[in-house]
Formats: sequence, structure tokens, C-alpha cells
Amino acid sequence: MNICVRTKFIRSSLVSSLHRLSTTVPEIEQNDQVLIDDTEEFQAREAEVKKKRNKSRLSAAHFNLVNDRRPYEEPHCLAHLTVKYNRKMYGKYGVASGVNPSLCWPSRKEIEEKKEYEAVAFPYTIRQVMDAAAEKRREEQLRIEQRDIEVATKVAKLEQWKKELNDKVAKKAAEVQAAKQKKERLVEEVRRHFGFTLDPRDERFIEMLAKREKEQKKLEKQAKMEAKEKMMIAKLQQKNVELSEKS
Repeated sequence: MNICVRTKFIRSSLVSSLHRLSTTVPEIEQNDQVLIDDTEEFQAREAEVKKKRNKSRLSAAHFNLVNDRRPYEEPHCLAHLTVKYNRKMYGKYGVASGVNPSLCWPSRKEIEEKKEYEAVAFPYTIRQVMDAAAEKRREEQLRIEQRDIEVATKVAKLEQWKKELNDKVAKKAAEVQAAKQKKERLVEEVRRHFGFTLDPRDERFIEMLAKREKEQKKLEKQAKMEAKEKMMIAKLQQKNVELSEKS
């Protein structure tokens, strides 16, 4: 019997407590006021706390750049007042930059200057540029074809050139061999002149060798002149024969 009474008492007290809380909470929420300290001292203190929280040791501008924000909220030099700089800030940070978007559109003067520049820098129309490019490609193709023909012609003459080169080398070698034999013959003649073996460095040997070489050159020159005279005589005789046949 006592247990039942106690249970009913606890249940009734719990219900009354919940009812009291449900009726008093709205009153507390309505009467509760949030106090916000917006004084200059508080704002300065918050700024100081925020500054101390920044452990990067970066300047304000660099810190803003790292955090993808506009580096300077206020202009610090004349360059920050230019239209070019403000366009750049708007292009990079958008509306967050605080720049008026109308600055991004070129002025009438800038449009006229751009037109004047393009008229001087690019005086030709698109069709003219395309035609010039096509003509340049045709000239390049023609140059390549001519080069191919030239290479093919030279390749065809390669064997002939190799033969001419070999003949030239053989002729040069023959001339060197003939000069060597001539030198040896003169040396042998000088030795026979003295009748005994003489050192080629001896002054008498050198003098006699020079004399023999001079005589040999004289004989060769005379032989060339005689051959030339014979050739001229043969040409004259041939011409006389031709004239006699015509007459």
C-alpha cells in the first residue's frame, strides 16, 4: 500500500515539474537579452587578439595573399589607384575585391587607341593573311621539290664524281712519284759526277744538285717550247689544208 502511494507521488511531482519548466522557458527566452560590446576599446582588443593569433609572421598583405584575399584594403601607393590595378584585382578576387565592375569595360578612348593599334599592327584582312600563308606554303613546297630534284641529280652524278676524284688522286700520286724519282735521279747523277758517295748535307753536293736542277728545268722548258711550236705548226698546216680544200 505504501509503495503504490509513493509511486503516485513521484509521478505527480515529475509531471508538475515538467509543466513548470515548459511554462517558464519561453518567458526566460523572451526576457533574456544578449549584450554586445561594440565599443572602440573592444574592437581594438579584438584586433590585437587576432593579430597575436597570426603566428606566420607574414605582413598583412602577404597574409591576405596566402588566404586568397585582396592584399590591400586601402591604397598604399599611386599604382593602387590606377584602373589597370583595379581591373586586375576584380579579375582575380571578383566581387570580394570591392572594385566597381564598370571599370573593367574599356573607355571610348581606349577602344579608339586599340583600333588604331590594330590598324597599324595588323593592316591585312583575314582573307589576305590566309592567301599570304597559302602562297608561303606553295613557295616552301616548290623549294622542297627543287631541292629533291637537285639531290637526285647529284646522286646520279655521284659515280662520275667518284671516278673524277679517284683520277685526280691518282694523278696527284703519279706527280709526287715522278717528282720523287726525278729527285733521286738527280742525286744519283751528282754522286756519279763526284765518283764517290757524298753526304747530301755537304755544300758541294747541295751546290751541284742545285746546278743539275737548274739545267733540268731549262731542258724541260725548252722541251715545252718545242712541243708548243710543233703544235702551232700542226695547226697552221691543218688550216692550210682546209683552205686548199675549200678553194
